[in-house]
Amino acid sequence: MSKEFKRVFLIVMDSVGIGESPDAEAYNDKGADTLGHIAEHRGGLHMPNMGKLGLSNIREIKGIEKADKPLAHYTKMQEASAGKDTMTGHWEIMGLHIDTPFQTFPEGFPDEVIQKLEEKTGRKVIANKPASGTEILEELGEEHMKDGSLIVYTSADSVLQIAAHEEIVPLEELYEICEFARELMNDPKYMIGRVIARPFVGEPGNFERTANRHDYALKPFGRTVMNELKDADYDVLAIGKIADIYDGEGVTKSLRTTSNMDGMDKLLQTMDMEFTGLSFVNLVDFDAKFGHRRDPQGYGDALEEYDARLTEVFEKLREDDLLIITADHGNDPIHHGTDHTREYVPLVVYHKGIEEGRELQIRETFADIGETVADNFQVDSPKFGKSFLNDIK
Repeated sequence: MSKEFKRVFLIVMDSVGIGESPDAEAYNDKGADTLGHIAEHRGGLHMPNMGKLGLSNIREIKGIEKADKPLAHYTKMQEASAGKDTMTGHWEIMGLHIDTPFQTFPEGFPDEVIQKLEEKTGRKVIANKPASGTEILEELGEEHMKDGSLIVYTSADSVLQIAAHEEIVPLEELYEICEFARELMNDPKYMIGRVIARPFVGEPGNFERTANRHDYALKPFGRTVMNELKDADYDVLAIGKIADIYDGEGVTKSLRTTSNMDGMDKLLQTMDMEFTGLSFVNLVDFDAKFGHRRDPQGYGDALEEYDARLTEVFEKLREDDLLIITADHGNDPIHHGTDHTREYVPLVVYHKGIEEGRELQIRETFADIGETVADNFQVDSPKFGKSFLNDIK
């Protein structure tokens, strides 16, 4: 049997949840509703392209018209793994099941971790607390420049971040420090998802983070659908932080991005390429710039900007292309705290052969996407998840 689709384009709208999961209460997320609350806060969302695909058919969202004849098949997905972070969500999308959640450090990192970092680097560690990346530079950037100390901080995510001025700590040294921190945090008792180098430049009062950020992620705990695709000589184009999330596993080409709009630009670039396989983009701004910062207005603006770009995606889609749009968790900007939220995520599946979109079964795991991609390209896949390929023809 030949492949149903030659190219699959997978868009992950980072943190765009569509209402609390059945197990939300266990995660202190009862009532979370990322899309719903943003729409209510703004008096409605203007997302005509996602509306035509069937977003409001999954559940009605203020301002987004329900489609009489949706262009796409649609449903929502529940996360099966333990956790609500980016890595867990993405790893599950590509066929893995994570039993043990990655750890977060809301009180800062243990003394023994800080001590080992200081001993190894010969530099003092300052901060050691959850913080916004821009605010921590305002608070401690000047002190760092005076004595060369390392600004170590975390967030609501499972991350250890090290910020340093490029003229004070050369990039090569910062990367070596982060590699050591990654080894340190590989200890199962810490179980941290990512160590991130956060270089910056500028003067006190005018610091700016540079594009030389580098993520050091845990390797996925098993083979993903991306590994299977790559080993079968298919292309796997990773856009944005996808390569970092999977620590390069199963990636044939990586395209870095600076923003959601740059992510859409790069996605459109891949649509002009001749390839057979998967083009996989993460649009991180929804989460990083607006969800964690609890900014429903900015979040809504970003959603509307993204929706406008889908017109270009539709224009470039070929007859044998498949477009899948989903998310990896929620991050309700109206919810308490600054953490991700345990929510259903939307699933919208479109190709030019659909006469009229219909509602698919609610998916019990994000891994159904990976299973569907594997099914399409007839490669082995982790035996977790159910393909919906036959349901979308």
